[in-house]
Amino acid sequence: MILRPPAPFPASRLLLLLLLLAGVCTMAIAAPASAEEDRTIIVTASRSEMLGKAETASQGSISQTEVALRPIYRAAQLFESIPGLVVTTHSGEGKAPYYLIRGYALDHGTDFANFIDDMPVNRGTNAHGQGYSDLGFLMPQTVAGIDYTKGPYYAGVGDFGSVASARTRLLNEAPAQIAATVGTDGYQEVQGIGTLRLGQQQRLLGAFQLSHYDGPWQPGQNFRKVNAMLRYSQGTAQDGFTLTAMAYASEGRLSTDQPQRAVEAGLIGRYGTLDPSDYSRSQRYSLSAHIEKPLGAGQFAASLYAIRSTMTLWNNFTHYLYDPVNGDQQAQHEARTVLGGRASYALKAPVLGLNTETVWGAQVRYDSALVDRRHTRGRDTILPDCFAKQEDGSILNYNAVNGNCNADRVHILMLSPYVQTTLRWTDWLRTVGGIRLDYTRADDVSHVTGTSGRGHQFLWQPKASLILGPWAKTEFYFSAGRGFHSNDVRGVFGTVPTQGVPLAAGGTPLLASTTGMEVGMRSNIIARLSLQMAAFQQDFGSELRYNADTGQNEAGAPSRRQGIEISAQYRPVHWLELNSDLAFARPRYRGANLAAFGIAQPYIADAPNFTYSAGALVNGLGPWSGSLQWRRLGTHSLADGQLDPRDGGYSEWNIDVTYALAGGWKAQVSLFNIFNSRSDSATYYYTSRLLGEPAEGVEGYHAHPLEPRSARFTIRREF
Repeated sequence: MILRPPAPFPASRLLLLLLLLAGVCTMAIAAPASAEEDRTIIVTASRSEMLGKAETASQGSISQTEVALRPIYRAAQLFESIPGLVVTTHSGEGKAPYYLIRGYALDHGTDFANFIDDMPVNRGTNAHGQGYSDLGFLMPQTVAGIDYTKGPYYAGVGDFGSVASARTRLLNEAPAQIAATVGTDGYQEVQGIGTLRLGQQQRLLGAFQLSHYDGPWQPGQNFRKVNAMLRYSQGTAQDGFTLTAMAYASEGRLSTDQPQRAVEAGLIGRYGTLDPSDYSRSQRYSLSAHIEKPLGAGQFAASLYAIRSTMTLWNNFTHYLYDPVNGDQQAQHEARTVLGGRASYALKAPVLGLNTETVWGAQVRYDSALVDRRHTRGRDTILPDCFAKQEDGSILNYNAVNGNCNADRVHILMLSPYVQTTLRWTDWLRTVGGIRLDYTRADDVSHVTGTSGRGHQFLWQPKASLILGPWAKTEFYFSAGRGFHSNDVRGVFGTVPTQGVPLAAGGTPLLASTTGMEVGMRSNIIARLSLQMAAFQQDFGSELRYNADTGQNEAGAPSRRQGIEISAQYRPVHWLELNSDLAFARPRYRGANLAAFGIAQPYIADAPNFTYSAGALVNGLGPWSGSLQWRRLGTHSLADGQLDPRDGGYSEWNIDVTYALAGGWKAQVSLFNIFNSRSDSATYYYTSRLLGEPAEGVEGYHAHPLEPRSARFTIRREF
């Protein structure tokens, strides 16, 4: 069986994109502006007021205002509005970003659950990383807001969401507008959005985005991206229906983390790469529907979605360590279909004299994926030999089968009923209790080894919170719960041994459980100041760790995080908000059997000890609006089981300024990395080999630098 990467931009899908773009452009020009759309937005808060509504101290909701004002280098940085979350990259625009929060290095999304219009973004048993969360298809101008959670305390949050989750809401209507952007480092973009009114409560919104980016990289990435969306909506948020079609395609070079010694020796520049043929190609097409309806005394909600995605990443992580002649480039490919949905019924009713709200819900998701890896040279030459690093450090060399080093057909079914009840005992006391059952069934067939596996697992997860207050506009929260993340089924069934844990440590479960506790408070007692604080502890039965040799995640040792977070938003005047988020964590492996995982000490690689951010939002200051944002990623160990070597993290300042002109025109200037920090956005410590080095390779630093100071200029016209 020969498994081939997809051809770039098939004609039938390009036709679909062109049809979507044509419809969007028509609406952008023709849609009339209403008096309501011509209003001025005044900053009142970047995050919605949660007193009396929140289930935990760390839950929150980001407003559309903040989404629109933040300086955004890439779409995923919208999620840095979530307190304590850092979004960076170690490879390039065509790969999912790198997420860090609460002392967790979540790689490309291992425990950060992302949902766009109720569609799950994370991909289990992915070609590149468990929980892979690529947000290249998200257009920032279509975002209506972001609701986020932290910790395993919410019955409605399942796989990948035990550390954090984000649900991104999409706009149902927007003023017709078109914008063009040019920037340094070869950045160009054209985008448009508009709404066509079909009736009093019926709308058709369309949006598109075309962009190109080279970056400072040598050679340039020549990254091209096409996005399009059509969204039909009718009714209201409580009694309405939406149907959304999205299409995305991208491709371009990758520049992954490079050996620091190659830069110091002058073999490549700071922004250079040892293998300029590294590349990415991604496509995603989806259809989603959502309905909200009063039903009896309660509220019914349901969503359905269908997603088709393909992805191929060509990466050379170790250069000449395993193949001293042709190099170690790998083509990681997958083609995936995801079908699923969720339904819930919320009922408010008095029970024994108490005000209660109960939510009954169920979620279902089915993945069918073909996941494979090949050994390549220059991206186009498929080599017949394969390699894999064993748990004892030895190298296994074997022959490819039909060009594939591994090739698995995987099916995963997840069924998840849950129930959650809020009881208001008094005006100052309420409790939230819930329980969730996740059932996962999976099968895997390897077309390389001929092995296969099939299995299932149940996991019960109780959740509970106690909330006291408000007293003097202050509430106190106590939360505990159990959650999980799923593991790569190839490691569970042993079809790709490097994806599992060492046999001495036991088998790899389908679902790795986690437990957490959190105490905290939120207060508005000081005028115009909103304050949130949370202290937490979270334990994982199996940490997902990054394997730099394969560029994938594998199940690892048990772990614990303890930490504290502090967030504040201050609004001294109506047009200005100042905000700050501080987060400290102590990440450690735990247990008496760390040696079985090849770990000598409890230090966790790439897990940050702290993250800081601060900023200012300006809106309604005459024609001026904009945002200044600073973020700081703290120190972290770079090798599992070792305190040293360590990396000092990085700091970056970004600013966005917009000026409204007459006739619906707006001019916008965005500056990134204002002080031209020469830090690295990601640093690792592992073994690779350059030409002429010893056969066993050299262990050392591998880094992906921050982009240097850059600027983007946008002109926008609203009709």
